[in-house]
Amino acid sequence: MSVVQPCARCGARWAVQTTPMHWCPRCRGVLLSPAPIDAPAERRNYRWIARRPDQRHRRPGGNRPGTSSATPRYTQIPRWGLIDPAPAAADAPRSRWQRWTERVEPLLLVTAALFALAAAAELGRYGILLRNRTRLIDPLLLRASDALVIGSAVLALVFALLAAVALVGWLIETRAAAFARAGRRDPRSVRALALGCVLPGVNLLWPGVFLTELAAQRANPRALRAIRIWWCAWILGGAMAVAALLWRTADSLQAQADGVLFMVYTDLVAAGVAVLTLWVVRLLAGRDLLGRSTLARRWVVATEAAVPVIEPVHPGAGKAENEDQEVMAK
Repeated sequence: MSVVQPCARCGARWAVQTTPMHWCPRCRGVLLSPAPIDAPAERRNYRWIARRPDQRHRRPGGNRPGTSSATPRYTQIPRWGLIDPAPAAADAPRSRWQRWTERVEPLLLVTAALFALAAAAELGRYGILLRNRTRLIDPLLLRASDALVIGSAVLALVFALLAAVALVGWLIETRAAAFARAGRRDPRSVRALALGCVLPGVNLLWPGVFLTELAAQRANPRALRAIRIWWCAWILGGAMAVAALLWRTADSLQAQADGVLFMVYTDLVAAGVAVLTLWVVRLLAGRDLLGRSTLARRWVVATEAAVPVIEPVHPGAGKAENEDQEVMAK
């Protein structure tokens, strides 16, 4: 096996004849310690150094005046991966309308809370009606109940309207970004999207279609399943809202009392629709219902260990070893 000495400057390797040399005959660089030509890194008592790519073609004598000889290094920790996207460019200043659409999630949370409060107020009114069958109710309690029912209902409707306007803007922006990422243009105009989400009756069908097309561009099966669940709840909520309004026109006391109880269910369904809408918005943004970012699943090649961690069991090995010990004892 031949033993060589690598040069730390030009990289040339010189065979050791009798005694090791100290300087490279080519560039007068320092020669490293002798080692076999194919020796592994563990058997070498020297380390690798960083050199310029054109180091071998440079003339002996060091770097030229004025050139930097710093070791190449990263200015930040590398963050590449198998499926990491390219870093996004700096965002342009957002308009007032875009800043309004960014408040979709808080508006949905407030809307869900107000509809839940409205359901509790309607349930309290129903309890007062039951108690009023046998006992008189304090007028102050009645006024407080009416104020809570009307106030929570009005606030819930106002915030639901604001959330709907913000959702329309969010849908338009998200669809435009998704189609632009695929190198296409949104086939539906802004006017068609707005009218499909605002017109009564029509808005029970087209928002689900628009969201389904958006989920198809994202290729997210979880978001598509969530959209289908939201779509069913959205149609159910619309039907229950119409039925609750018609129930208000009843003449009998029993029908009006049943209408109050039905309004409790309607408000609960509306709160659930608001939560499902928040779920769909966050899923399309790559998050779960709690707002936590869903990490991308990375696939790597799994290989077997070079050395078995656990020694395999050899049948009969223990018996043969015992027999050998018995023979040695005799």
